Amino acid sequence: MTPPLIEQSTPEERRAYVLDAWKCLHNCELCGKCHVLKGQDVEILYADYIEGRRSYMEVTLDIRNRSY
Repeated sequence: MTPPLIEQSTPEERRAYVLDAWKCLHNCELCGKCHVLKGQDVEILYADYIEGRRSYMEVTLDIRNRSY
């Protein structure tokens, strides 16, 4: 599924996409989503995309490249 383009979607549509894309699959050993998110709220991590400031891919790459 392709994320909605900022210029062709509402914040509500983008929020719904993010929540659906990152929903828990209840299979931690195979999924890995929790590992990528590092226990942080997906709506906070993707706030720039939801509000239309940055693309989904830009935010995703920042999340994957961050160091702790």
